[in-house]
Amino acid sequence: MAEKGEHTIYGYCRVSTQKQEIQRQVFNILHMYPSAVIITEEYTGTTTNRPKFKNLLSVIEPGDTIVFDEVSRMSRNAKEGYELYQELYKKGVNLVFLKQQAMNTETYTKSFKFEVKEDDDNLNKAIYKAINEILNALIERQIEAAFQSAEDEVTLMHQRTREGVLQAKAKGKQIGRKKGTTIESEKIKKAKGIILKYSRSFGGQNTNEQICSMAGISHNTLAKLKRELKEEQAVQESELETG
Repeated sequence: MAEKGEHTIYGYCRVSTQKQEIQRQVFNILHMYPSAVIITEEYTGTTTNRPKFKNLLSVIEPGDTIVFDEVSRMSRNAKEGYELYQELYKKGVNLVFLKQQAMNTETYTKSFKFEVKEDDDNLNKAIYKAINEILNALIERQIEAAFQSAEDEVTLMHQRTREGVLQAKAKGKQIGRKKGTTIESEKIKKAKGIILKYSRSFGGQNTNEQICSMAGISHNTLAKLKRELKEEQAVQESELETG
C-alpha cells in the first residue's frame, strides 16, 4: 500500500468461474504497471456488487488508479458500468483499460480541455464550445457503447447455451435429471438450494470451498450439481421463450 500522500495503482482481475484463466490478466497488468497492487476475484461481471471490488471502491482515493485488462472485467452490466465510470471519474480516480485505451479517463479528461484564446471573437468561442460539446457527447456514447457491448456478449453466451440445450433436446439427449426415474435425495435438494442461494456462480458471495463445506459435498459433486442447475435453468428459459 502507498504511503500517505502517494497515489496507489490497483490492478483488478476478475473471472466468473474457476475454469477461466486469470493469470493472463495479472500478467498484462503487471507488464504495464509493475507496482500495481493486484486484486483477483471469482465473481460474475453482471453486477458491480462484488465483495472484493466493493472493498476496493471503499478504499480508493482521488488520484488513485484502477487498471483493468478490458472493460468487461469492470462490468458486464451496461447501466451499472457507465454510472460507476462516471462516479469514479468525478471522484478523481483514474481508470485504465489496457485493451480499450480510448476508454481511459485520461482520454475523457482531455476532451474537456479544448482551450479558447482570450482574443477569439464570440463566433469562434461559440464554434469551439459547440465542437467541445459534440466531442464530449461522442466520448460518453463510446463509453456507454463499450459497457453495452460487454453486456451483449454475456447475453449472447446465455442465448447460445439455451440454443445448445434446445438442439440437444431435439436430438433426444437427456438434459438434467430424468423425471420419474430417480428420486433426488434430501441432501442433494438441500445442496442445490445452498448452491443457488450462496454460490458466486448464481449471484451469491461464497466460494466453491465454502459451498462444499456448507452443503457437505465434494468438489466433484458440486461441479456436477452446478452443471445440472445451469442446464435446468437453460431449459426453463428456453421453454419460456418458446411457450
